[in-house]
Amino acid sequence: MRYNRAMAQSYTVKLLGQELVAENTPAFSFEKPEGFSFIAGQFLRLTLPALIPENGRPNVRPFSIASAPFEPHLTVAIRTGTSDFKRALLALPIGSSVQIAGPYGRFTLHEDASIPAVFLAGGIGVTPMRSIILQALHDRKPHRLLLFYSNRRPEDAAFLQEFQDAQKTHPNFTLIPTMTGMEASQRAWDGQTTAIDIGMLKERLPGLGSAIYFIAGPGPMVLAMREMLKTAGVPEQRINIELFSGYA
Repeated sequence: MRYNRAMAQSYTVKLLGQELVAENTPAFSFEKPEGFSFIAGQFLRLTLPALIPENGRPNVRPFSIASAPFEPHLTVAIRTGTSDFKRALLALPIGSSVQIAGPYGRFTLHEDASIPAVFLAGGIGVTPMRSIILQALHDRKPHRLLLFYSNRRPEDAAFLQEFQDAQKTHPNFTLIPTMTGMEASQRAWDGQTTAIDIGMLKERLPGLGSAIYFIAGPGPMVLAMREMLKTAGVPEQRINIELFSGYA
């Protein structure tokens, strides 16, 4: 995630709610402070003032903003873990105050609507894409939007139902979900079960070089997808990445 501290401002906001958006994946809704304006796809830095930094790890983490700018609150989502930061965030009582700074980043939708936007998401890396896609649909942007969304199981796929519902009512949005670990799932699945590859993209795109790509997820997945596109001849300037390092 890229920073631009010179442009960012800090705010104190309250936690408004917490809900599960997938198995072991809670989403947290915070107040949107007056004056906080962001572009869909950007991120913020969240500080837990009550958490005392330990072992050289600060009490601040970057989070993509999962909510769209038109929505009334600021939402972030995490995979649960054992770190002090995640435990403290999960235990935070509703109404507690935290500090945010931002917005940061340039992982945002291009202006030229004649160029399709192709999103390659791995797991919780889908959060900035939710913001971008929902805002584009809300604004009735004419861009063709394609979301290739990879998870191990349907149980792990945050916002999956929301994307499925959006596809039914917005003809310029196409969702291509794939589940690569169905042997561990308790749910039925009749969709794709292979990793995202060039063949999957070619089925949906007339020419790979005709689109602009947005890749977000675990570091190894993001780098593999970028290399796959470059090997297929996609110019590097058409590839945008956001690394989710699994920070604890």
